[in-house]
Formats: sequence, C-alpha cells, structure tokens
Amino acid sequence: MADRLEGRVALITGAGSGLGRAMARRMASDGAAVMCSDVNEEAAQDTAAQIGESGGRSAAMRLDVTDSDAVQASMQSTISELGGIDIVVNNAGIGGAFGWDATVGVNLSGVYYGLLHGAALLAERGGGAIVNIASVAGLNGLVGSGISPTGEAPAPDRASAYVASKHGVIGLTRQFAINFAQQGVRVNAICPGYIYTPMTAGMTEIPQGEAFLQSLHPMGRLGKDEEIASAAAFLVSDDASFITGVALPVDGGYSAR
Repeated sequence: MADRLEGRVALITGAGSGLGRAMARRMASDGAAVMCSDVNEEAAQDTAAQIGESGGRSAAMRLDVTDSDAVQASMQSTISELGGIDIVVNNAGIGGAFGWDATVGVNLSGVYYGLLHGAALLAERGGGAIVNIASVAGLNGLVGSGISPTGEAPAPDRASAYVASKHGVIGLTRQFAINFAQQGVRVNAICPGYIYTPMTAGMTEIPQGEAFLQSLHPMGRLGKDEEIASAAAFLVSDDASFITGVALPVDGGYSAR
C-alpha cells in the first residue's frame, strides 16, 4: 500500500522516538510527506533523515506540545515547508512518573491543543484525519500499578495521572469527532497495550518486569511499534473513511479481559 497516502501531508508530534518515529516512517512509506516534531529537535531531525534515506519527503522541527501557540504555529510551518496539511497525529506523551501537572500537561493538554488548532484548520482546508494516541490506560485502570516489578513503590499519583490523562484523550477524541464530523474531519484514537518503546524500557529490560507485562496480555507478548503504526496508517487513510470517534485497542487482548 505504498501509495495509500500519496499526496498527503502529516504532522506527527513526539516523532523523535518510539511510536512517533514508527508512525512517521510508516506514513512516509505509504506516500505521505511528514513533518516530524518533537521537544527533542535532534531526535526529530534524525527521524526525518531516516525518512529521507528511504526516499520519502520530510522535515523536522522542535515542538513543545504544552505551548498552544507553538502547536498552532507548527501547523502553519507544516503547510509552508511541505505544501499542505491533511493528517495530524497527536502522539507526544510521557509516563506518570513526572507527576500530575507535567503528565496532564503533555498527555492531555498537548492533545487538546492539537485538536483545537488541527481540527479547525483541517476543516477550513476541506477535511482530513486526526489520530490521538491514548492507551489501554484510557479504557481501564492499570493492574499492578501500585508497585513496580523491582519492588520500588511509585509516587502516589504516578498511575493516577497517566490513567486520568489517557481517559481524557478518549473523551476529547469523541467530542471533536462529533463536532467536526460534518466538516470532513475524522478524529480517532488508538489505545496501545504495552509496547516495546523507550517509555517501557525501564520495565522490559528487567526480566521479571517484562514477564509481568507479558502476563497482562492474553496474546502473551508485548506489542511492536510498527503494529501501532499500521493501525494509525489505516485510520488516516481512505480505507477508514466511515470511521470516526473510535478508541481502537491495539493491545493483544489486554482490554478484552
């Protein structure tokens, strides 16, 4: 499906690593031009370089998603540098270890700003697709969140902040989907299970931690970043033209328990 997104332009936040990098590479391989944004500009440039080496078209920029004005400006920069904007992926996120204010600021407010500015801009330009990265923690409480596999007790609000922020992402997804459905803007969310990414490395690099996380998924394994990227590429494509307001679990059965 190398041409599924041909002629389209995507802005992806948190594209410097993990899921964001995988989605950027996948959408580029499907034909989209991709603006790789990340608070770590060097990491974003590295992702863009990888896309270029594979024959794709991309650009990179630094973006702090907690800054509403910067998010809005990033969309205009995408239009200026890549010739348009058709897809917004609100992916940038952090774990709950950073505390309530930081976690909600990035994971929830950052997504809100992407939706606030992105949905209106896409509607003005004739339509488009937005994907928000939520989590199974947006559908459920986190089992075993009270203690880490190493025996270290987490900060009291660690799981709570993350779960609250991801539940909020799903609520925003549904509301913006309703608000913009008749303006040609589709808004969906992906709810990944535990995936092998830098965010989970602290647990997956410890044998008992990896085994614990595997046990939470009926399929008996963690997911791969390219599996989330495949779901995102589908949701922003015409193959998903009648899908909006969905919170799609891509979780090896985690949420089916």
